[in-house]
Amino acid sequence: MTAAKITPEAAPDLTPLDPILDEYRGQKGAVIPVLQKAQKIYGYLPPEVLRRIAAGMRVPLSKIYGVATFYNQFRFEKLGRYHVQICRGTACHVKGSATLQKVLEQNLGIKAGQTTRDGVFSLEVVACIGACGLAPVISVNGEFHASVKQEEVGKILDVYRKRAESEDG
Repeated sequence: MTAAKITPEAAPDLTPLDPILDEYRGQKGAVIPVLQKAQKIYGYLPPEVLRRIAAGMRVPLSKIYGVATFYNQFRFEKLGRYHVQICRGTACHVKGSATLQKVLEQNLGIKAGQTTRDGVFSLEVVACIGACGLAPVISVNGEFHASVKQEEVGKILDVYRKRAESEDG
């Protein structure tokens, strides 16, 4: 396995926010749609984007941050190349998804809501994937893995690790 390539992130281009801020500036209740549109552009909400939204909407940064942290739809870390979702809905929970989550976290070395340092994996807990008959379910970039047993987690992740290595050449 090659060493992870860690490079400093370039500051995001904030100009795509300008038309959004112009459209919503001064409107009550506009923080959520602005955050949603910003996340759609960047894939997550980096600190520079939150600061620009606060300045552009003339709203304290603490309010922007408060709204963004209240709703779990908003992310503060870039998603990994392979976004792993673990379903914690009722059917998956009954069939052991809590244990699968722990195994995923141990195997990846991250907690839910985080991305690995090399940027290959991110992990998210979701309330329901909508595949209850396949419980417990793990989704990786929308590819479902059904009836997952804890001893299969490492093998599943290794498939994506190998893909990442071959893509990086």
